[in-house]
Amino acid sequence: MMNQRLAFSAAEMTSPSSAAEIAVNGVAALCDPLGALYLPDHDVLVVSDLHLEKGSAFARRGMMLPPYDTLATLNILSAVILRYDPKVVVSLGDNFHDRRGSALMPEAFRQMINGLARGRDWIWINGNHDPDGTVDLPGQSVDELVYGGLVFRHEPSLVAGRGEIAGHLHPSATVGRRGKYVRRPCFATDGSRMVMPAFGVLSGGLDLKHKAMHGLFDRSALIAHLLGRDRIYSVRFDSLIG
Repeated sequence: MMNQRLAFSAAEMTSPSSAAEIAVNGVAALCDPLGALYLPDHDVLVVSDLHLEKGSAFARRGMMLPPYDTLATLNILSAVILRYDPKVVVSLGDNFHDRRGSALMPEAFRQMINGLARGRDWIWINGNHDPDGTVDLPGQSVDELVYGGLVFRHEPSLVAGRGEIAGHLHPSATVGRRGKYVRRPCFATDGSRMVMPAFGVLSGGLDLKHKAMHGLFDRSALIAHLLGRDRIYSVRFDSLIG
């Protein structure tokens, strides 16, 4: 499923949002409808699975996708950085869709990232799509970051999940009302750990009830914070469809 934020207008992206106030392992956090997590006590903004240059990666393999994904994703990232003006940005892996993406990215997009990173620390977590880090971009590439009582990594761990903020699985959830069903990307958390929604506009979603999610959460406490156009909709796991 294509990330539906691709259809957001500039006004919707820059208007005040109704973020969900939560806590992960005791750390205060805001789930923003644009798909970013903000940690106000540490002035950290977290995004996951940008999958920049996905269209270009597919084109190199002879499969054509609309070539606008990088610009669209960076525009949304610009909006959420403008909203919070964070001291630190953490990008949780699969920052690029393949190993060659950051090296081959057009200069205009490189300059956009340079502008967004100016005056802040930028941490690129390495993902399974881009395990070698970035090329000629600001910030530093690491496999894992421990900061502010949390652990930031790309793939969720089955053995060390407390305080974890991870990506990789692109969680989504389906809700129904009066015979109508809506599926949206979501933040998934049971208060102990979180799996982030994919930020990239061409990223698909994996249902929160999929077997790949088994064992990650205490389902009795699990809440899906679904991305809406201008607010977050928080739904308990046992109220989801699927």
